Amino acid sequence: MALKILHTADLHLDSPFEALSPEKAAQRRQEQRALLDKLAAIVNEEGVDVVLMAGDLLDSAHSYRETHESLLLSLSRMNAHVFISPGNHDYYTQKSPYAFLKFPDNVHIFRTPDITAVELPELGCRIFGAGFGGRQSGPLLQGFAAPQDELLNIMVLHGELSGEQYNPIREAEIEASNLHYLALGHVHAYSGLHQAGRTYHAYPGCPEGRGFDETGEKGVLIGTVSRDGCDLRLRPIAARQYKILRVDCSESVSLLETVHASLPGDTEKDIYRIVLTGRCADRPDTAMLLDALSSRFFHLSVLDETTPTRDLWEGAGDDSLRGLFLERLRQKYDAARNADERDEILRAVRFGLAALDNMEEACV
Repeated sequence: MALKILHTADLHLDSPFEALSPEKAAQRRQEQRALLDKLAAIVNEEGVDVVLMAGDLLDSAHSYRETHESLLLSLSRMNAHVFISPGNHDYYTQKSPYAFLKFPDNVHIFRTPDITAVELPELGCRIFGAGFGGRQSGPLLQGFAAPQDELLNIMVLHGELSGEQYNPIREAEIEASNLHYLALGHVHAYSGLHQAGRTYHAYPGCPEGRGFDETGEKGVLIGTVSRDGCDLRLRPIAARQYKILRVDCSESVSLLETVHASLPGDTEKDIYRIVLTGRCADRPDTAMLLDALSSRFFHLSVLDETTPTRDLWEGAGDDSLRGLFLERLRQKYDAARNADERDEILRAVRFGLAALDNMEEACV
């Protein structure tokens, strides 16, 4: 018997979106709430049996009333069993929304760090889970083994496969768990589907990016789990994407034209960072680029990582703070092991010289 599941995690509802203007940050939070309706529609259209929400559904305990209302309404519309495992951002306490909101009957919240299970014999499965009780958690899966019988064993859990603070999980523990699928949360990038012994496991990543450390396509995992294995696919659902575009300005006659020529056709709905690279005689006019291009994006930032064509090391070794700074960095540059390290040192030189010359950092 195959069980149809939808696995999501790390929605971080009511994130502050601090890099955006207050108006656009509020719009992004509204789009996060709209994501809940999108999830309910997918669950019902695809005939999903079980929804697994692996923690950090909320960004903190201080979420808005509109979010609570949207969450409860969307969950009630899901024609499926829903299981929530609180994580390190939305950990369970007597004062958390998980304690005082009245969730619909189809929702089960794992409220303690002790692993418990809900059996669904009509679906041929049991769902295990546990929840964070604070910002950190010790190992929750350690020593666990599910019964081996006719039921599928599924677990939803927030934790990390490396590290020590947020429910550290080891590959050997997954292999010994007797689970058919372990639905994980905490990592914000899709991990791909992995297997440890007979147990499949995955992170779906966050369904909506919130910064330039969460770039590209985002979504949820949907598909089937059976005794024969897992057939799960990432389904993109993000309203917007964070994207980084690197533009080499070395041969540029017109900076604006060079950047224009590098832009893809459809940028209006996304959040971009344009990184200027290469060697330039003059510092690029990032303010001009922002003024000329911002209307083509939901939000745009520009980062200047160009290298001046003048001798960057001029004055190195002089008996001055500037000379000592340059000499120390030049020694590190000469000892660098690869191009990435050299580029990093050049950026440090450029920003260090900007500070010494009382110039504004080239990042907007």
